[in-house]
Amino acid sequence: MTSLLTPWAADTRRADETHQADDACRTTETRQVAGTHRTAETQPAAGLQPSAGRRPPAGTQPAAVSGYRPGDGAYRRIRYGLMLGGLANFVALYYVQPLLPRVAEEFHVSAAASSAVLSLSTVTMAVAMLFVGPISDMVGRVTIMRVSLVGSAVLGIASAFAPTWHSLLVLRGLEGVALAGLPAVALAYLREEMHHGAHLRANATYITGTALGGAAGRLLPGPLDALWGWQGATLVVGGLTLACAGGLWVLVPPSRRFVRSSPRPGELLRTTRLTLRDPALVALFLVGAAGMGAFVGLYNAMAFRLEAAPYLLGGAAALVFLAYPVGVAAPLAAGRLAARLGRGRVALIGVALLLAGVLLTAPSPLPLIVAGLGVLTFAFLGTHSLVSGWVSDRAHRLGAGVGQASGLYLLAYYTGSSVFGTLATHRWQAGGWPAVIAVSAGLTVTAGVLVAVAHRFDTAPRPTGDGSAAARTTGDGSAAVRVTDPKPAGDGSAVRGGAPKPAGPESVGGGGTSLRAVLR
Repeated sequence: MTSLLTPWAADTRRADETHQADDACRTTETRQVAGTHRTAETQPAAGLQPSAGRRPPAGTQPAAVSGYRPGDGAYRRIRYGLMLGGLANFVALYYVQPLLPRVAEEFHVSAAASSAVLSLSTVTMAVAMLFVGPISDMVGRVTIMRVSLVGSAVLGIASAFAPTWHSLLVLRGLEGVALAGLPAVALAYLREEMHHGAHLRANATYITGTALGGAAGRLLPGPLDALWGWQGATLVVGGLTLACAGGLWVLVPPSRRFVRSSPRPGELLRTTRLTLRDPALVALFLVGAAGMGAFVGLYNAMAFRLEAAPYLLGGAAALVFLAYPVGVAAPLAAGRLAARLGRGRVALIGVALLLAGVLLTAPSPLPLIVAGLGVLTFAFLGTHSLVSGWVSDRAHRLGAGVGQASGLYLLAYYTGSSVFGTLATHRWQAGGWPAVIAVSAGLTVTAGVLVAVAHRFDTAPRPTGDGSAAARTTGDGSAAVRVTDPKPAGDGSAVRGGAPKPAGPESVGGGGTSLRAVLR
C-alpha cells in the first residue's frame, strides 16, 4: 500500500506548493479590498450574531495547509472513496427491508415483529451518531470511517449465521452502531480537507453514493434471495461492504488539516441549549422524523402487501423497489428549484408531492402503486436533501454547533424511521393498507406544517457555504446570491462578480450542479 500511496503524496506536495502561492496572492487581494467587499464568511448574517468567545471547531487548521482542489489527484480519490463508503453504508443498512417477509418466515415471527431487524439498526445508529462526532474530534475522521465500514461488514457477515431471532437482533443492533461512524464524520472530513470552493461538489458525490446505496440495498436482495436465500443475500452484502471498505481505505488519505481536540462539557451544553431553543431548528428536526417515518413505514408494509392477495408476487415483490432509483436525481432538481424559489417553498412542494405519492398507492392496480412509490421516493429524497442542508446552514448562522445540529437532525430522522416504520407494519397487520395510508398521510401532513413553521421563523439571509458570497433575504435565505469576492468555483473556474451562485451546504448539486459534474 505504501508503494501505491507514494506517487499520490508527491502529487499532493506539488499541488500544495502551487495552491499556497495562489492563496497568498488571494489573501493580499482580499486585504486590499477589506471594508468594501465583506464576504459571508467574515460578516454575520443580519439578526444573528455568533456568540462571543466561541472556540473554532475541531479540524480548523492554519491557512498554510491548502485544501484539495479539482485537478488534484487526491481530490478525485477522496470523492470516489467516500462515494464507495456512502454506497456500502446504505446498502448494509437497508438491504433487510425487501427481505422482511423472508425473515419473518425463517424465524417464525409476525410481520410487525420482523420490522425490528431494520428498526433496531436505525435507532442504534441514530444514538451512536451523538457520540461518534466528539470521539472523532479526539481520534481523527479517517480512523472512524475505516473502523465503521470494516466493523459493519464483519457484523453483517456474522448475521447470516445467526442461530436465533434474538441473536440476529443483537447483531443488527451492533451493526447499526458500527454504521454510524461514516455518515457522522464524512461531511466534516470533506469540509476540513477540501478547498473552500471545492467541497460542495465533493459533498454531492458522497451524497450521490448514499442515494445509490439506498437504491441497491432495496434492489439487490430480491434476486439474491431467489438464488441463495436470505443468508446468501446477507453474505453478498457483507462482502460488498468489505470491498468498499477496502476501496475507502486505499483511496482516502489521512487528514492534513484536522486538529485533535477534547470536547468541553460547558461548550457542548451551551450549544445544545442554543440549538434546542431555536424553533426553526426544532421544527426541522421533527420534519426529518415525520418524513422519514412516512417513507420507511410505507415501504416496510409494501413488501407484505405485494406478497398477499390479490398480487401474490412472492420474491418478485422486491422488484417494486425499482421505483427507488427515480429518486437519485431528486436532490439535483430540488437544489436548482430552491436556488430560484427558496428552500422553504421548495420543501413545501416536496411534502405535497410526498402526500400525492402516498395517496397514489391506495388503489389496487399495480402500475399505480409503482407510480406512487416513484413519486414518493423522488419527493422524499429531494425534501430530505434540502432540510438536512437547511439545518446545517441555520445552525451556522445561529452560532450553534453545526455538527451537533446535524447529529440531532439525524437522531430524529432515524428515530422516526424506527418508530413509525414499526408502527406501519403493526397497522398493516391490524387494519390492512388503509391503515398504513392513514399513518403515512398523517405524518406527511405533519411534516408540511413543520416546514411552514421553520420557514416562518427562519427569515435571515444565509451564507452560501463556501464563504464567497452574501445572500439576499428570501424567506429562508436560500435563493438569490450576489457574489462580491471572486474565488474559484467548485469546478475550478472563476465565479465573476454579479453572477448568481446558489449553493446548499449538503444538498446534491448545490442548486446548479449536474449529475455529470457530480461524477466528473
